[in-house]
Amino acid sequence: MWLADGWKDYQVIDCSKGEKLERWGEYLLVRPDPQVIWDTPKTHVGWRHKNGHYHRSAKGGGEWEFFDLPQQWSISYKNLTFNLKPFSFKHTGLFPEQAVNWDWFGNKIRQAGRPVKVLNLFAYTGGATLAAAAAGASVTHVDASKGMVGWAKENAVSSGLADAPIRWLVDDCVKFVEREIRRGNHYDGIIMDPPSYGRGPKGEIWKIEDAIHPLVKLCVQLLSDDPLFFLINSYTTGLAPAVLTYMMSTEIVPKFGGHVDAQEIGLPVKESGLALPCGASGRWEKWPFHPSHKISREIKIPLHDAYASQSGIFEHFNDSSLTLPVSLPERLKFSAWESGSSCCFRTLQSQYHQSCR
Repeated sequence: MWLADGWKDYQVIDCSKGEKLERWGEYLLVRPDPQVIWDTPKTHVGWRHKNGHYHRSAKGGGEWEFFDLPQQWSISYKNLTFNLKPFSFKHTGLFPEQAVNWDWFGNKIRQAGRPVKVLNLFAYTGGATLAAAAAGASVTHVDASKGMVGWAKENAVSSGLADAPIRWLVDDCVKFVEREIRRGNHYDGIIMDPPSYGRGPKGEIWKIEDAIHPLVKLCVQLLSDDPLFFLINSYTTGLAPAVLTYMMSTEIVPKFGGHVDAQEIGLPVKESGLALPCGASGRWEKWPFHPSHKISREIKIPLHDAYASQSGIFEHFNDSSLTLPVSLPERLKFSAWESGSSCCFRTLQSQYHQSCR
């Protein structure tokens, strides 16, 4: 599980019997969560002294009950600031678990060493958009809701990104992608966070089970010749990590190579020390080797002579003809993997590549 554990202004305090107790800045909210099927004692004082409680109705939907809660307030994640206001269907305008993905692609953008264009589909109130822009990317933000796009712009102002290179669009995401293909536009990174069900600005119906795979196939056509990443988020139980892995591996890897990883994402729970699952994410990233690359050499050395850190940077690697520095720059590329009792190492023509597996 990828855990969004970098928050200071947000916290899941406890969760039990279909609800979670959360701290949003200085305010406590109780909201329903379908993942919380356990019935553990609600001993934390916050359960009794919350500032807001969303009550789900047996007929569907629900309503908020407020106890000394402002209409709007803000919280921050690192250098980003988000304006919050409770509204329909229990929402506050932010999905805190997505911070683990913001950190992931933000690092990739910062380390790219070149201009990066990112497309964010179903972009909501702009969490991913602002994280990408703060990392240095030019971002196209697309959402079918005019209100959500307006909210995202407010978050950009609050985050000091009012003048960042962000293109704000109210549009049906599928139709926008189709037009971008006809225009010949391309992106180095694509993010999508599709709803399970929704309607476009002109009444277009979106059902994720029917529409997600065709959209991924379209989006692959928008990737640049040297893309950095592709991210899909899902809160739908039918789109398990293995489903995301299969779909992305069949559509992206054959054309661009690279590596797909998909896992549950979650939030740490203070009272139990455990994690609350919050859906799944599938990540594709460009690995160093693609079938079109020409291999200049391959060597094998005993595993005990090669030590690879988790980030993929070798701490020690040498043989009689090749010595690599202790700390390789991010832009230097190489690939390594275990093969029996040996560690295989390949270099491309005139350059190394950074990642190892």
